[in-house]
Amino acid sequence: MAIITISRGSYSKGKEVAAQVAEKLGYRCIAREVILDASKEFNIPEIRLVRAIHDAPSILDRLTGGKGKYIALFRSALLKQLRSDNVVYHGLAGHFFLSGVKHALKIRIIAGMEERIKTEMEREKVSREEAMRVLTNDDEERRKWSRNLYGIDTADPSLYDLVIHIRDITVDNAVSLISRVATLDRFQATAESQKFLEDLSLEADVRAALFDFKPDAEVKADSGRVQVGVKLPSLPMGEEQVLVEELRKVVQAVPGVTEVDVKPLHVIKWSDGRLFPGAPGKS
Repeated sequence: MAIITISRGSYSKGKEVAAQVAEKLGYRCIAREVILDASKEFNIPEIRLVRAIHDAPSILDRLTGGKGKYIALFRSALLKQLRSDNVVYHGLAGHFFLSGVKHALKIRIIAGMEERIKTEMEREKVSREEAMRVLTNDDEERRKWSRNLYGIDTADPSLYDLVIHIRDITVDNAVSLISRVATLDRFQATAESQKFLEDLSLEADVRAALFDFKPDAEVKADSGRVQVGVKLPSLPMGEEQVLVEELRKVVQAVPGVTEVDVKPLHVIKWSDGRLFPGAPGKS
């Protein structure tokens, strides 16, 4: 079966489409539940996760990686939910985190600004000017989020398998169309695509576990076997071995990990702080 992700703007009727597609196909429909799961699993206030997921990173966040931890935890929680497939996820970042998963059907739902303004005015009892301001700001925040974190624009149609404009195509039409496409062989899970997703999920779990220790760790998972590359300064051999062993224990404690190989990537620098040309870990 398939995984369906639905990216949407505010008041584009994407939520209604997602719910009806899930009902028609007998799939689970999830969105905010992922944030609640991550909040409980990692003991982090829900509001922090919400802001990290929905607000564009500030300059300070980009310099310090302030949002990085919450994004890593959210990604871990989301991929856990999606590993079982037969699910419709409507919310931010689904298509980002499932890059390379062949049985993921990525949908973008859009609606005209005038239609969205009218809906905002009716639901929130605000003026046309206020409705336009709110929607414009919300759209820009989402685009900044994706550009700053992933270097892509959520409005780019090439990110999706289908882009549907809710206008002449109604919600019912969209539901029928998505449901038919989801049954195509192209979007059915295979042993290969399922393994890819499970490895991707385990990598996300390991990155989340390591974030407080080495947020820049490189992680690769293959059927429970995990390789971790960590950038280390030059340390005495004994100190390096102690650090590597501590990291190995952290990774070994992650459910699903069967083997761990931690590889130090030594960062060689000039006396003025510049990286030596060709040094491992050079950015």
